[in-house]
Amino acid sequence: MIIAVDGPAAAGKGTIARALARHYGYHFLDTGSLYRMVGLAALKAGGEPISPETAIAAARSLDPTSFTDAELRSETVGAAASIVAVIPEVRAALLDVQRSFARREPGAVLDGRDIGTVVCPDAEAKLFITASPEVRARRRQIELGSADYTAVLAEIRARDARDSQRATSPLVAAKDAVTLDTSEMDITAAVQAAIDAVDAKRVYATPYPSPPQGERAG
Repeated sequence: MIIAVDGPAAAGKGTIARALARHYGYHFLDTGSLYRMVGLAALKAGGEPISPETAIAAARSLDPTSFTDAELRSETVGAAASIVAVIPEVRAALLDVQRSFARREPGAVLDGRDIGTVVCPDAEAKLFITASPEVRARRRQIELGSADYTAVLAEIRARDARDSQRATSPLVAAKDAVTLDTSEMDITAAVQAAIDAVDAKRVYATPYPSPPQGERAG
């Protein structure tokens, strides 16, 4: 089974997707990390502003093992990821990687911005996780520590605009996705709502798997 989890930055989709992977015993892939890797590689190779040629070369030669999670989580890298993600050749280079991962048994959970619409349009369960820009900015501010709220909110809105207005694979809820607005939800309620939505889509052809101790390795 494939579970597609899409949504804008800081809506909670990554936390929810990881929780779903643990709950069902499925593999998990944060597809946004692939674009962060390309963004960081492009920054290292050519600096700013990022040229399309540099980003395309980085995507085609990407070695995911050469990055640490810590260096991928900065706001600078997040902004770079959003920039390179609008480049069609970058998206094409990473598409096969994502689709291959989605076919892993017994199932896979992929989170990103175009999983249910482009990467895995045939996913059995599709979720679109969202929240107001103000709530997402507060969450990101807490995550970053001493970041300025006004600056974080501006960046959230700028990323939303870039992601939703790009010509290739724009951020949009799939027509058959279940939309969850987490603005007024704590994480426990949000995860349970996601599980309920997935359960409604699941085919109970095999016994319900026992939740594992930890998520499967990507």
